Amino acid sequence: MLRDLVEILACTVCHEPLTLAVTREDGVEVLTGTLTCAACGEVYPISDGIPNLLPPDLRKAIEAEASGAAR
Repeated sequence: MLRDLVEILACTVCHEPLTLAVTREDGVEVLTGTLTCAACGEVYPISDGIPNLLPPDLRKAIEAEASGAAR
C-alpha cells in the first residue's frame, strides 16, 4: 500500500478518515501496519502491502472460516 493512499481511504463503519501506523515498509510502500479510525476506534490490518478494509463482522467471519479450514 502506498502511504499516499491513506488520504483517500475511510472507515467502513462510520466513513471517517483513517490514521496509518506502519510496522514495516519498503521505500514508499507500507508492507505491514494498521489503519485506525479515530472516530469509532475500528482497526484495519495491513498485511503484505494490502489493507483489509472489510467491515469488522465480515472480516471476523472470513478469519474464522480460514482458521477452521486450516484444521
